Amino acid sequence: PAQFIVKDGSLQFSENPTPGNSDMHVLLLTKNLYGLRQAGNNWFDKLRESLRARKFKQSSVDPCLFVKHDLIIVVYVDDCLLFARDDKTLDNFIIDLKSDFNLTCDGDVNAFLGIQFTRNAAGQMEMTQKGLIAKIVKECGLDSESKRHNTPAITKLLQKDSSGPQREHTWKYRTIIGMLTYLSMSSRPDIAFAVHQCARFSTCPMRVHEIAVRRICRYLQATPDKGYILRPSTTNRNLDCYVDADFAGMWCEEISHEPFSVKSRTGFVILFANCPVLWSSKLQTEIALSTTEAEYIALSQAMRDLIPMRTLLTELGTLTKFTFGDTITHSTVFEDNKGCVELANAPKMRPRTKHIALKYHHFRSHVASGDIKINWIDTKHQLADIFTKPLAEPLFTSLRLLLLGW
Repeated sequence: PAQFIVKDGSLQFSENPTPGNSDMHVLLLTKNLYGLRQAGNNWFDKLRESLRARKFKQSSVDPCLFVKHDLIIVVYVDDCLLFARDDKTLDNFIIDLKSDFNLTCDGDVNAFLGIQFTRNAAGQMEMTQKGLIAKIVKECGLDSESKRHNTPAITKLLQKDSSGPQREHTWKYRTIIGMLTYLSMSSRPDIAFAVHQCARFSTCPMRVHEIAVRRICRYLQATPDKGYILRPSTTNRNLDCYVDADFAGMWCEEISHEPFSVKSRTGFVILFANCPVLWSSKLQTEIALSTTEAEYIALSQAMRDLIPMRTLLTELGTLTKFTFGDTITHSTVFEDNKGCVELANAPKMRPRTKHIALKYHHFRSHVASGDIKINWIDTKHQLADIFTKPLAEPLFTSLRLLLLGW
């Protein structure tokens, strides 16, 4: 018998391992081995050193983003996306990088991490995941004759239903939820809410949860070739955010004495040049005591993503000398609760809001300096509404058109 122990980049070898045996031979690795625990980190260190030697700067916000005055690189393990103003810059860089790595160039991007990139008849870039949708539909046991739906969820919130009927099918609930989650995060924000409420019950799904997942799949089956259409504005390069919350939405829907039944839901979407770049739908970790508090917590959570994204755009603008217009000057956040807007713009301690934890006030300095503006918006124009609750088909369709372009 032999024993191999990997620690700190060295391989320790013992020919006859016994308890307490200290007679170990240590072999120093001269080359990284695939499959080692630290292999991924060693690879990234090597790539980072190579890029830094070529005058690239690593982003302080996203460590997988490297920027130079004429080139931007996004890294995902050993796959890289390169952006430049002309082909000559790209070709010269690839030739130079081949002196350090054995790499292949696939040309213009048409697919990345399972996401397909195509241009429609209007010349707009469209992101789709037809292959993943087909796989999800097949895993769920649906066929070409299955009924389709125009919305991913019914208008009633999904409940625990612990005393209800058991599942009827044997497909893997967690597996499909995982694939749906990736789909909702990548190219289909229209299913984000429906997927998250189903994911809550992955531990012990019942028949009602199974039906809810199959409804999402039937909706995807009706729109398999649809995705996210990039329609950047030529006049608006602002970084804006729409934030909404559903206060204690599960009250009376689930067991009333359970804490999770009174938790509120946060939903927000961040847009750059009117294109969604980040969105979220999730339950708040703390119980809000009022609609204003629920909206304020949602606002604070959205700011945790908006503020670093502003920093990222500032880095890109500084290093590439690209002008983002008013983006660097200020960002606008749209909120449909006037109490929340007043609380964010006027840092006063009021009897009904003084209990709100200080961690939710972290963005006030950005508001005071004018970097971020918080404006009220009518509920019927609130884009984030699609991330907080199940909507009827007319409203769902109109918001989907504004977000996805179809």
